[in-house]
Amino acid sequence: MLRIITILLLCFIVVNLFAGLYHILRNRGGDDSNRAVRALTVRVALSVLLFAVIILLATSGIFPE
Repeated sequence: MLRIITILLLCFIVVNLFAGLYHILRNRGGDDSNRAVRALTVRVALSVLLFAVIILLATSGIFPE
């Protein structure tokens, strides 16, 4: 179950990374730059969440090594 959650979080991180790249490349001013910032902010937040979950599970002994 933990591996599935970890893999899903990694997939969401990659999807948001490419969404940010798409909006940066398609930037013609206006709303696209806001969408790029939002997508990259979500990616950073998901990365921090994944890192915190892995550290918490590893220190509690639940996460298999």
